[in-house]
Amino acid sequence: MRIVVMGAGGVGGYFGARLQQAGNEVAFIARGRHLEALRKNGLALRSALGDARLEVRVFEDPADAGPAEAVIFAVKLWDTESAAARIRPLVEGGAYVIPFQNGVESVGRLGAALGRDRVLGGAAHIATHIFAPGVIEHTGNFARLAFGPLAPAQRPLAEAFLAACLGAGIDARIPDDIVRVIWEKFVFLVGISGACALARAPIGVVRADADLRWLLEAAMRETWQVARKRGIALADDFVAEQVGLADSFHADMRPSLLHDLEAGGKLEAPWLCGAVARMAREAGLDAPANRAIYAALQPYVEGRR
Repeated sequence: MRIVVMGAGGVGGYFGARLQQAGNEVAFIARGRHLEALRKNGLALRSALGDARLEVRVFEDPADAGPAEAVIFAVKLWDTESAAARIRPLVEGGAYVIPFQNGVESVGRLGAALGRDRVLGGAAHIATHIFAPGVIEHTGNFARLAFGPLAPAQRPLAEAFLAACLGAGIDARIPDDIVRVIWEKFVFLVGISGACALARAPIGVVRADADLRWLLEAAMRETWQVARKRGIALADDFVAEQVGLADSFHADMRPSLLHDLEAGGKLEAPWLCGAVARMAREAGLDAPANRAIYAALQPYVEGRR
């Protein structure tokens, strides 16, 4: 396939590299020091699933990447609208967009900018970050993609992308209900990102401390309640299952929100714990754990002062 990776960070860099290794024509979009390093030294992966160093096609302007069938959209949430405007030439040329971002609002935001008929649903399950410019580090050994059509006309593209992923050895699937899967990830991510960021500690520390473990579960349960209020069919025991999943992770696993906080960068908190607090309020619910986490992170949302 011809694939453009919009946002060559942890998620886009990792999966784009795996797809290129399998012979797909991949172009990466990056900026700043990361762009310079990719041009000069290529893309390096550090992963328990296999290290790699690849020469890559990398551009600053998506319009220079040439035509594409699919766009892996993996920019930070605060860049969604500006990045969508930059990939409009690719969409006008026939590309479909698959967002692999955090949060649950990407499809709506991208659909408003590019047309809902061009945007599929997607969820990435992986712990990665930019270790250094040009270097992607993958923690643990899980690396999964779920994606799917939101309209019948998108089915052929979804199936072609699935074939490309499976051919690259990526654990990928098209679920029956991609919207539910996106919310399932959201419940888990809100809890683990909020608790780890507030504690400034990896998951191993959070799950071993009784109070932090309570916070992890409380943040998940509030998010689950919002999902159920919105008609998302999450199981009654879903939160307990997700807490158990957190117990299976590598103790050093750090969610991207913690990586960004430690690096002094901007935070996605407004679209994670902040979004739960907002959506709960709109639904007539309360979300005190997520409200408290968001309040504590607000001084750092725009980066180190």
